[in-house]
Amino acid sequence: MTALTASKRRRKNGAPAYSLDEQIGFILRQVSQRHTTLFTRGIGDDTTPTQWAALSKLLEVGPCSQNLLGRLTAMDVATIKGVVDRLTIRGLTQTQPDPGDGRRLIVALTKTGRALTEQMLAKAAAISEATLAPLTENEREVLLTLLKKMR
Repeated sequence: MTALTASKRRRKNGAPAYSLDEQIGFILRQVSQRHTTLFTRGIGDDTTPTQWAALSKLLEVGPCSQNLLGRLTAMDVATIKGVVDRLTIRGLTQTQPDPGDGRRLIVALTKTGRALTEQMLAKAAAISEATLAPLTENEREVLLTLLKKMR
């Protein structure tokens, strides 16, 4: 029964039926929890999913403003600042003022950060594979297409 079907059904008192187990938010949270468990097992406790997002995006795009990095990784200003601060303390990123606009910080991977991120790429790919393991190749493509449409 889908959430739409459940909303059309009625309980004895006439109120719409509601099954938590059929709600998109609840299902997404369960899948997210499963993925987070796989992530922690595969990457370890030293790097959080948000830190990994920042590291992998910096590897992908190169140095960029902290603000842009936040937008590229779907993090608000306060969250990306905290992530960058923690990565910088660990020696994985470095920051410097933007020469064109002193109000902005440019974030870049350090040599250590680049090496660690490149080393972790295979683990990250394996985590994605494990997350999608219950699905066929076609189901994976459909799921990812639909989720991207919902962003």
